[in-house]
Order: sequence, then structure tokens, then C-alpha cells
Amino acid sequence: MSSDYETQYNNRARVPEHPQIIAGWARDAEAYRAEALCELGVSYGESERQSYDLFKPVTMRGDAIVLFIHGGYWQALDRSFFSHMARGLNRRGLPVAVVGYDLCPQVEVGHIVWEMQQAAAALWQRYGLPVVATGHSAGGHLAACLLATNWANVEEGLPEQLVPAAYGISGLYNLKPLTETSINGALKLSFEDAERESPLFWPAPSGLVMDAVVGGAESEEYFKQSRRIVDVWGLSGVRTRYEEIAGANHFTVIEGLADPESAMTRRIAELAGA
Repeated sequence: MSSDYETQYNNRARVPEHPQIIAGWARDAEAYRAEALCELGVSYGESERQSYDLFKPVTMRGDAIVLFIHGGYWQALDRSFFSHMARGLNRRGLPVAVVGYDLCPQVEVGHIVWEMQQAAAALWQRYGLPVVATGHSAGGHLAACLLATNWANVEEGLPEQLVPAAYGISGLYNLKPLTETSINGALKLSFEDAERESPLFWPAPSGLVMDAVVGGAESEEYFKQSRRIVDVWGLSGVRTRYEEIAGANHFTVIEGLADPESAMTRRIAELAGA
């Protein structure tokens, strides 16, 4: 089974043109930083990577702040590749914090979950606004974790619904299959760790909103990951929604975030009250 999981989860092998796509992200992100109303490198924690870049709308139209969490299997990339993912939502009147975090193997996946909780709490403490969490791939996992977080356990005085909605893009919600792949070389997850860090097995955030979207050209395991969280959490009273983005692969699936008119941007804006 492990060789099959290897094929299913190795997105870079599935999309041979990924280096060009990632290079394009870096260029578009840099260009957007140059023109956007932004505050770069705002620290929420001790390490250099524990910072976010805040991209602001000219006129605020929503009643929440959007947190964008990048992917890279918890072991690659950083926030500087994804600044332009704020463009669509900024144009629709929403502030977007593009967040960074420490990577495996320097830290464990559970530590990254904790870092994201600290980042969301810092945003709430600074702006007094609920946080809509969106993320791509590993970032989808982290967004779902934020939705299912018991904020009373993170810090005193945080609101129960600090994160009222999450929008996972090609997310990973059950990490157990990854223990049988080369991806786990850096993650070092035992089967028990993988279960503990999988939001699929956490108490479902009943009454809150979870969208799970996936590219139509992705592997069967990615469809399964998103369908599963929607089905399991949906049965426990989470307002869930599943969608496939026609023709998109694991890397092109986030393109809609740069476009204010895309269905993806419109939906996240709706979740954030804009």
C-alpha cells in the first residue's frame, strides 16, 4: 500500500511543471508586495518564521480578518511565495494575513499547529476581529485545526469562536497515510502522532463552517481527504461544503485567490462577511 500512497501524495512528481509554477508564485508575490498596502514581518512569536505579512484593503467591507496558511507538506516554502494570494480578498474589502511558521524537521507538526493558534490569537488580540482561516495543502490541515481548536485551552480570555469558518484548499485532514510515504522523512510522525495531529479525529467544531475544496485534476487520495472531513464533520453539526475546482492540479488550485471575481475569493469573502 505504501508505494500507492507515495504516488498519490507526491504532488511534485504528479505535476512536472511545478518548478515553473512556484517560480511564478515568487514573482507575483513580490510584485504584489510592491504595490499593496501592507505591513510586512509582523511578529507573533519568538522565531524569525513566526511572523505574518498583513495586506490591507483600501476600504474595509467585512467583519473578519482572513488568515492564509501556505502549503509545502510542513517542510518547504515560506510566506514570501504567497503575498498575491491576498489580492482577490483585498479587492473585496478584506484584510489578509499571510502567515509563516517553522518547518519540519526543525519542529514537529504539533508545534506548527500551536504556532498557528498563536498567530490567530495574536490577530484577534490586535484587531478584535474573528479570523477566517484558509490554507492550501498542509495549510488546509492547519486551517481545519484552527476551526476545531478549543480556544480556552490556548489562552485565557480568547473567544470561543475565534475562528468561525475555515476554507481548506486541497487539504490533508487525516495524516495517517503520510506515515507510509517519503514525506514522513522530515515529519517523523509515528502512527499515534499522525492520528493526534489529524483534525478528522478531533471533536468536530459543531455549528461552525468548513469548506473543503480540491482540484479536479488531483489524486484520488486528495478527493478522499476532503470528502471525508466534510462527511464526518457534517454528521456532527459542522456546516460543511465540498467542491472540486475543474481542471486544477495541486498547484494551480489556489490561482483563484489572486482574482477578486473568482468563485473561491467570493466564497471566502462571504464567510468573512464581505
